[in-house]
Amino acid sequence: MTRALVALLAVAVGAAGIYAIGARQAHDHAPITLEAVPANHLAFASYQPGTWKRTVFILALGSDERAGLGGARTDAIHVIGLNPALGRATFIDIPRDTWVDIPGHGQGRINEAYGDGGVALTAQTVSQLVGVPISYVLVTTFAGFTKMVDGIGGVNVDVPYLMSDPNSGAAFNPGLQHMNGAQALSFSRDRHIPDGDLARTGHQGQLIIHALTDLRAKGTTLTDIVRDLDVLYRNVRTIGISPTDLFRLAQTALAIRPENIRNYTMPAALGFKGAASVVFVRQPDASSVFADFADDAVLQTH
Repeated sequence: MTRALVALLAVAVGAAGIYAIGARQAHDHAPITLEAVPANHLAFASYQPGTWKRTVFILALGSDERAGLGGARTDAIHVIGLNPALGRATFIDIPRDTWVDIPGHGQGRINEAYGDGGVALTAQTVSQLVGVPISYVLVTTFAGFTKMVDGIGGVNVDVPYLMSDPNSGAAFNPGLQHMNGAQALSFSRDRHIPDGDLARTGHQGQLIIHALTDLRAKGTTLTDIVRDLDVLYRNVRTIGISPTDLFRLAQTALAIRPENIRNYTMPAALGFKGAASVVFVRQPDASSVFADFADDAVLQTH
């Protein structure tokens, strides 16, 4: 999550870690937070110099909390699996309206877990659904996302088709587009497109991979990375993560080449629960995907 919440994920994870080595602490009011999940936090027992062998699962969330909203939900939900031994990674995109069991709160849309119990309950809910241990959670807001994208000079995105949505502000021709923060946010929020929320969720994962591609194109040496991290330092704060572990996580995330990252939207179907529009987990397809993903963060049969 380093390049902009677009860095919502892999680049921001990496960037925050390397900058922390400089013994500087991120601001308390930073719009992006990277938090360790105590029950699953890695001990790095298998770490070797320059190499982290263990598979790790990270939950990336985009929160819609903002002034005047009256509560917060997660507008973007992505499980990122990193397999450093194979040099591969997979993003499992989960539609925000997915109907699930929320521990202690009955059934509801998965994005409601954040308002009910914050990061901890959201991680528990997603972990229960996908069947993987979440070690870190990255959270940003609309404002944080926009600021990060602008801070790294925008991001190049391959727009799949004409997008014109006054609700999200998305107005793009198909093809490669260079987007600023506001445009990237509009692209990632547009659901008035074929397949609606399912396609939107996939576009969010696509945006993150594009950001990682742009980041690597600017250089991946330690000097290159540190030079670009001032934006992240000013916008990311960490909770429960040591500088050493962050640095190791950064090395792992940034060592994976974009062409070895798979973006996959959870098998799902649009439907209704009463009068409410929701997304249902499509079984047995989803369970098959989750099992394939859980063992090593790589989809071998999907």
